[in-house]
Amino acid sequence: MQREQRTFIAVKPDGVKRGLVGEIIKRFETKGYKLIGMKMLDVTPEMAEKHYGEHKGKPFYPRLIEYIQSGPIVAMVWKGFDVIAGSRQLMGSTKPLEAQVGTIRADFALVKEYNVVHGSDCEESAEREIAIYFTPEELCDEYENMAEIVIEKLDEE
Repeated sequence: MQREQRTFIAVKPDGVKRGLVGEIIKRFETKGYKLIGMKMLDVTPEMAEKHYGEHKGKPFYPRLIEYIQSGPIVAMVWKGFDVIAGSRQLMGSTKPLEAQVGTIRADFALVKEYNVVHGSDCEESAEREIAIYFTPEELCDEYENMAEIVIEKLDEE
């Protein structure tokens, strides 16, 4: 059964520097997900530590922290039915060479360390990551996107 969820998606510094923000947003919009929050920002050390806290102590942790602060990111909150699994499918494997053809990472990334985009892996991570980058007041959920209108019409029939 489908369920409505929210997820956190970020275009990472390499994606921003390469001018891929619009293309990435387009893929999520085309799928039918609803953008309810977005901003460009420089990640502070505190944000980076909260975001990657589960990796603290691992050998690659310092590189993650350095990388996410190497330039601005575009932080977004998307809403939709099974949006977490669906967005992970749109992004593809974290290892671009293993990502399915047509996914964001297969199309735009070369190596795991610079894979263009981040997405939450579960509902708990999504809510934790959303809270790092957004206040509730910054989320605009009071409008219907086309996918919601279509689903509503189908439910009426």
